[in-house]
Amino acid sequence: MSAERLSTDPGASETGFRPRAGNPTYAEATARTAFLPQRPPPGPVPKPMVGSASDEVGAVQAAAAVARTSDRGARIVAVTIALVWHLAIGLPAVLAAGPALAVPQVVLGGWLLVAALGVIAGIRLLRDTPLPAAPLAGLLLVVDVAVFATVGRSHLFSPANWVWGTLAWFFLVVLWGRPVSRLLVLLAAHAATALTAVVLHGATGAADLARATMALYGTSSLPVAVFAGAAVLATLSRQRAATAAATNATVAEREAAERARHERGERLALVSRAATEVLTELARGQADPADPQVQRRCVRAAARLRRLIAESDDVPHPLLHELRAAADLAERNGLPIDLVTIGTPPPLPVRVRRSLADPLTAGLADAHDWARLTVVSDPDEVVVSLVTPDREGPDTTGHATEDGDGQVEHLYERDGKIRWTQTRWHR
Repeated sequence: MSAERLSTDPGASETGFRPRAGNPTYAEATARTAFLPQRPPPGPVPKPMVGSASDEVGAVQAAAAVARTSDRGARIVAVTIALVWHLAIGLPAVLAAGPALAVPQVVLGGWLLVAALGVIAGIRLLRDTPLPAAPLAGLLLVVDVAVFATVGRSHLFSPANWVWGTLAWFFLVVLWGRPVSRLLVLLAAHAATALTAVVLHGATGAADLARATMALYGTSSLPVAVFAGAAVLATLSRQRAATAAATNATVAEREAAERARHERGERLALVSRAATEVLTELARGQADPADPQVQRRCVRAAARLRRLIAESDDVPHPLLHELRAAADLAERNGLPIDLVTIGTPPPLPVRVRRSLADPLTAGLADAHDWARLTVVSDPDEVVVSLVTPDREGPDTTGHATEDGDGQVEHLYERDGKIRWTQTRWHR
């Protein structure tokens, strides 16, 4: 093309129009095109394009919500069991044993410390706030050792030694979301502490060892089952989310292909309507190829065909691409043309782009001597203007293709010297 300026042209007017030296017609055209009509009252907001992509996003979000809900339910169960067991079973037993414990202050102090840690960890866990797992786990192990060392031989296997039944649940709370192997490591350390205490307290008889083994098994197996079950549920939920995303992506691709086929059929019908009549007349000898009016009809049909082909291209700015295609065809036919673009057009539906481009395409096909095509864009408005010399003959720009919502305005003026065509889209 003769000239093309992308981005803001500092010498252009609001419409991007700048007279070209040596062309007196442009000086006269400036007075008509150096302004944009005042913005009309706000029109209807364009309807969002609801399609398979939004369905896919919705499906993935729903699956993720299921995963979060199932995991949150397991968290509530774990926190509730730990705190209720600690409060309802451990505390009454410690208070009942009282002075009978070897060092009751340490046993009760450990109970209070673990209760405070459990409340804080439970609140953070339910709020999805990351927990400092390593320091909390280390502190729980210290309390484990202290209680076993101070509970005394007589209460070694009694409920007053609350670490047997409660501590594993607090391990579960502080390690939530971590690998199961870390929980197993903590439980192994807890078991080693318990067995060491049993040996140091002299409870090495077969019955005592059996009681210790059953206590460790009974108080550790359920937390491990809950922890592993929650991890499996979270994994299954993520897999469901991935499956839903893949399924919906396949559906979206299939629907997109069907929509593309339908749009190709529509474009073919449009091209047929644009070219069939004149080609049929030429084939039947009813039209003279030398007739300027017939030639203009052929040029308009060719321009429309070129724009419709460009319409299906996958490019960053489809409207500019379609207008460039029409301008390129006009220049190939010997028409000097300046294309000025200011701003970047927002994403527009095909029907809106068609309504914006069709009148300009028809005007370019009928233009002679020169043409000036200007595109001014912002996120809420796109204005496309065409200035060409006027000449005798009927108007050929026609009217904007209906976009269904009346969002595209078509303005046309001529005064015997220039023709000015403008289409405007606004939100």
